[in-house]
Amino acid sequence: MIFMSQSGLTDPSRETDWDAWYIEHLRVMVSVNGVDSAQRFKTSSPGYSPSLALYSMQSAAIFQDPYYLSIRGLGEFAPLIERRYYHRNLFAGLDLAPAVASHELLLVWDAPAPREHPRIEFTWLEAVAVDKSTPYRGIAVIASSRASEAPDAGGIGRYTPATAVFHKA
Repeated sequence: MIFMSQSGLTDPSRETDWDAWYIEHLRVMVSVNGVDSAQRFKTSSPGYSPSLALYSMQSAAIFQDPYYLSIRGLGEFAPLIERRYYHRNLFAGLDLAPAVASHELLLVWDAPAPREHPRIEFTWLEAVAVDKSTPYRGIAVIASSRASEAPDAGGIGRYTPATAVFHKA
């Protein structure tokens, strides 16, 4: 299962502090039993949250785990979160989140049902828990050099890696 947490700040002057906080947060998240990987991304694509964290999770039961409940959340940044960008979704359709390298993009396409793209093959995920802010989300990893094949105007968010992938120690 893939868990995606999306957000953005109301105070851009805190962005550098938030980036530093997020690196430690991802490290802590992969210490949760059942969370196998974590990576963070950023975008300026219209209609998409500026920040997206992508986690590989073994099941929805993790959301009830006492340790997870003690470390989840946005810490000191919770009051600064822009609510229109805050979405948390658990998706079925993949067991392991793709690792996205620094020269690649993570494409995100929200839709009422899976769709086909003329040049890019998307893996479609179905929202099964938490907010369910979109019924389906297509994801694809492409080389940054192919960015023009998925223009922002086409409703597809283009996310660049903000961190490497974190795995269990």
